[in-house]
Amino acid sequence: MKKWSHTLATRLKDDSEYPLLAGVVTGLYPFISYYTHNFQLVNSWQHFLFFFALFIVAPALLFWVLYRVSNKGFLKKWRKYGLFFLTVFVFLLFVEIALYAQLKKKLALATFLAVIPFSFLLYKHYKKIIVLQVVIALIGLIYFIPVLWKQKDISMEWTKQPDAIASTVLKKKPNIYFIQPDGYVNFEEIAGGHYNIDNTEFKSFLDARGFTMYPNFRSNYPSTLASNGAVFAMQHHYFNYGTHPSKFLKARRLLVSDNPVLNILKDNGYKTHLVLESPYILLNRPKMGYDACNFSTFDVPFIGSGFRNKKDVQADLEGYLENDSDQPKFFFIEFFNPGHIKNRKGDSEGAEGEKQHWQESLEYANERLTKMISTIEEKDPGAMIILHSDHGGYVGLEYAMQMYEKTDKRDDIYSLFSSLCAIKWPDTDENTPEIELKSSVNLFRVIFSELADDPSLLEHRQPDESYIILMKKAPRGVYRYINGKGEIVCEQMLPEK
Repeated sequence: MKKWSHTLATRLKDDSEYPLLAGVVTGLYPFISYYTHNFQLVNSWQHFLFFFALFIVAPALLFWVLYRVSNKGFLKKWRKYGLFFLTVFVFLLFVEIALYAQLKKKLALATFLAVIPFSFLLYKHYKKIIVLQVVIALIGLIYFIPVLWKQKDISMEWTKQPDAIASTVLKKKPNIYFIQPDGYVNFEEIAGGHYNIDNTEFKSFLDARGFTMYPNFRSNYPSTLASNGAVFAMQHHYFNYGTHPSKFLKARRLLVSDNPVLNILKDNGYKTHLVLESPYILLNRPKMGYDACNFSTFDVPFIGSGFRNKKDVQADLEGYLENDSDQPKFFFIEFFNPGHIKNRKGDSEGAEGEKQHWQESLEYANERLTKMISTIEEKDPGAMIILHSDHGGYVGLEYAMQMYEKTDKRDDIYSLFSSLCAIKWPDTDENTPEIELKSSVNLFRVIFSELADDPSLLEHRQPDESYIILMKKAPRGVYRYINGKGEIVCEQMLPEK
């Protein structure tokens, strides 16, 4: 240790400037930090290569080239200030990218201007800045190692079915349109609770077209990935008994690459389509398990949430309807209206302001759904159309992240989980199947039972219970929030030994 300290002290005092080392070190902590906080979005080799090039290779080359350029002439006297400036500015710029998952131009400009005077005042401490960045990177590594270590404990055993549903042979094979308007609350909750919105016009539209409404339907989980994970696995995952709602890992791979619902459909000869408004569920570039998707790999950004990259799902759907094959088809169509209230307190306009925005988005959602359903009925009159939202709109809360604070208020909790489920069964001239459908996790099990004419599949329905991860006002963990009877409970779920 003494020898190492002596060597470091010597290096700090010599005349070497180590531009390559400075470039590498500058991006090291942001590289580690981005992976620590966004692992589920970037856990692919493509992401690793991209971020390694961005945070490590690019600044190293930049520092080295500028160092060589400034080695002669009048630039040489400015080099000492320039090296300090680059070391600090690029580091802070990368930290901002790691924090916000985007480049905020105004903040970057402010940082640029702020670092300039410090470069003239503190340039002599250039090497100390390098050492400090190494220390910060090592601290960041301490936090990243547990994130990486936990990957070995992520099991997908929960997706295995308790019966032979995976080998189901469908006797009826209508084209199936599974349409998911994000955050669309069921008609009963819209009419009461925190919402109190008149939505009878759209309900009447569905009634007139033979849709079967499933009253008081709700999701089993309050977020898109967690809810859809249960839907397409037809099983409860209980957040893998995790302690943070965004750490439901492998969710995108489950939804996009390989899940029981998708496999059953493909085994029964369906051509499968994924039609998305934004590539949110494609962000970590999972292997594409669908036969067709309106987003290619090149459309998916490496940085950000993907919500800025949008496509017209109506136009893309119409394109498939005009040019697709004659084999039975399955469409998973997702768009983000009405959505939910703002995520963070600082962005919120308060409970009433957010409710107003949600109501406006609901009206737009109704317009989109009306047009989409009318198009499907015109082009494909014998189809099965499933309207199913992933969770509620969170109206009544001040901001969405507030959901992770424990509460016993019925309207708050039901605002998270109440969701729309309406199905237009094929052959509506026959009797509509009289089936009980209360929550998302059992949706496709019920549908496959009906299409296969196999009531035995209903013997293994999952509990119609809703779960959440609480992080405030209760010990952190997974909780059963609504039981199978629709009663508010707050029971912590512990993994089975």
